[in-house]
Amino acid sequence: MTTNTGTVVPSKQVEKKQHGFWLDLLRRLICEKPLGTFGLVIVIILLLTGIFASFLAPFGMSQIHLLDSLKPPSSTYLLGTDELGRDILSRLIFGARVSMIIGLGATVLSEGLATLIGVVSGYFGGTLDLIIQRFVDAWMSIPGLLMIMTVMTIVGNGLPQLILIIGIQGAIGHSRVIRSAVIGIKSNMYVSAADAIGSRPFHIILRHIIPNVMSVIIVGFTLSVGGAIMYEASLSFLGFGVPPGVPSWGSMLSREGRQYMEAAPTLALWPGAALTLVVYGINMFGDALRDLLDPRLRGGVGRYDLKEKNVKINKAHAVKS
Repeated sequence: MTTNTGTVVPSKQVEKKQHGFWLDLLRRLICEKPLGTFGLVIVIILLLTGIFASFLAPFGMSQIHLLDSLKPPSSTYLLGTDELGRDILSRLIFGARVSMIIGLGATVLSEGLATLIGVVSGYFGGTLDLIIQRFVDAWMSIPGLLMIMTVMTIVGNGLPQLILIIGIQGAIGHSRVIRSAVIGIKSNMYVSAADAIGSRPFHIILRHIIPNVMSVIIVGFTLSVGGAIMYEASLSFLGFGVPPGVPSWGSMLSREGRQYMEAAPTLALWPGAALTLVVYGINMFGDALRDLLDPRLRGGVGRYDLKEKNVKINKAHAVKS
């Protein structure tokens, strides 16, 4: 690999520098953003719970025990049971898998489409940008939940349908953020130099544009996961989400939670607490990541470096005195 000055940099040094960047990012996250670290822990727990749900759940996700219906928390059922005798803890664990699949799947689709739309619109500009942005304006004028409910009524309930419509709905709005970042990067000298030496637009986009908007994409990804989970919970609560046999935190709040809330308040308490904690943790992690990756918001880094500098200055004064 060659630098701008023409010197050759070994690939091992480049890989070491990249690893150092992520380790430094993790160090600054732990030192400067305790809420962001807490959010990262919640994200990891959600992922592990969803992956190993079949091993962690003490019972099956739809295993019925009619004789144990509406039981309070006990040694057998740690969080109690619902009206059909199904273990609430097991359904919460399997509900984490549904939230993980929909949250990650819809967000991957959303960020991919948003990057495609934003980069094409921002880089090429002109009439193409005008047409795309008018379409974005028209789409964003329609309430998102109403749009999703209408489409789900037509295509029916199911995980693939939820991932598709939530991903498309989130992509349209976030594409405008990426477009703004691309417009700012396009005016830089290195992009003009690449265009002047005859580089193709596709090469410029892959080599210079996308790497420089990657921080915007990463932050948008982390913040969109919580929104996708909330969309799924809202749709399941209204009856437009996952099929009835699939446990979901939103459907647990809607069906047994509303009908038997007075007899067993835990039916609504635990799914609501899990949903609140996960979305809060994801948003805190995304917000901390935005502060650390965006140079304009990197006040925490400056404070951390300033603390180290002040400590060194104080030690120097102490030695002199």
